[in-house]
Amino acid sequence: MRLVVQVKLLPTPEQEAALEATLRACNDAAMWVSTLAHEQRVFGNYDLRKHVYGQIKDEYGLAAQAAQHVIKKVTDAYTTLKSNIRAGNLGAQGSRRRERAEGKPIAFRPQAAQPFDDRCLSWQMGAQTVSIWTVTGRMKSIAFTASADQLKTLAAWRKGESDLVHRDGMWFLMATCDLPDRPVRTPDGFVGVDLGIADIATTSDGVHHSGKGLNAVRHRHRELRRRLQAKKTKSAKRLLKRRRRKEARFAANTNHAIAKQIVTEAERTGQGIALEDLSGIRDRVRLRKPQRVTLHSWSFHQLGGFVAYKAARAGIALVYVDPAFTSQQCSRCGHVDKKNRPDQETFLCTSCGFAEHADVNAARNIASRGVAGWAVSHAVDDAA
Repeated sequence: MRLVVQVKLLPTPEQEAALEATLRACNDAAMWVSTLAHEQRVFGNYDLRKHVYGQIKDEYGLAAQAAQHVIKKVTDAYTTLKSNIRAGNLGAQGSRRRERAEGKPIAFRPQAAQPFDDRCLSWQMGAQTVSIWTVTGRMKSIAFTASADQLKTLAAWRKGESDLVHRDGMWFLMATCDLPDRPVRTPDGFVGVDLGIADIATTSDGVHHSGKGLNAVRHRHRELRRRLQAKKTKSAKRLLKRRRRKEARFAANTNHAIAKQIVTEAERTGQGIALEDLSGIRDRVRLRKPQRVTLHSWSFHQLGGFVAYKAARAGIALVYVDPAFTSQQCSRCGHVDKKNRPDQETFLCTSCGFAEHADVNAARNIASRGVAGWAVSHAVDDAA
């Protein structure tokens, strides 16, 4: 299992200037390579290298390994663009959004992240410093800080590339750690998790993780952004820039806490976790305009990702189930009817009279589908 560990660098002013110059040179080179690739329609790593490798080293002052990473960064960006086009994420053929994406080269910000491998970046775990190649020479003894758990993970499992990131005036290294896969235990039943907006997550055990606080924070930030954008003053723009990621950090922290509670409970009871497969939901759901902001700020994918990797680290079985009609189906008798939901919170079966909180009922349906899905998949594996 791959895990990304973020460590904060503590460079001196001299070291910071060297890092900033390096990022700028790498991204200037990437912008030039991207423009040439777009004009000549050359997107393969090997083919593009024949066109640009020598010039990147000569004109932008990059070392051999840094030049190759620049080329790979550009080719990876165009591969991602092609995949998004093929998946229909940028609209159909001839749509304005797709034409804009295809009609110009991919741009790279001057401070965009740059990957480094072990040839141009080395870690001194005991001293908590790194040595990194820069355009002004090898910069040694750059201090970094991390939690005790992060340091332990880095020392044991760090492998592959690390990305140098400059964000909000701070420097970070995103280090890739390759942890061994933990064997998945055979679950004793499943905890179903219903994802929502009023309650971010509700489990089949009846635990509600309320979204009231998160929604209130998002509403407050939306109003503050609206007022600051209307002012159009320099101080308002500075404040907007300073606060731009505050909401995202708050939401991520909330999702981490919820995911940890769900996984801890599943580990304690020996159960697996069943989640709804909500891929493509934003394209499928049709809502009135006032509700669209709420839907598109709903970070269900992030929460699902947090649950997935925490479950994998703990060796807990995880299955994804079809979410269709989970909110309309009775978890006791299986009857499906729109009238089973008289309001947002209430479930009342029109067939057997079973009553329950709507989200708990949906979570129980998800748990049941998780049990069935696990049985089917493992029956197939056993037969094979």
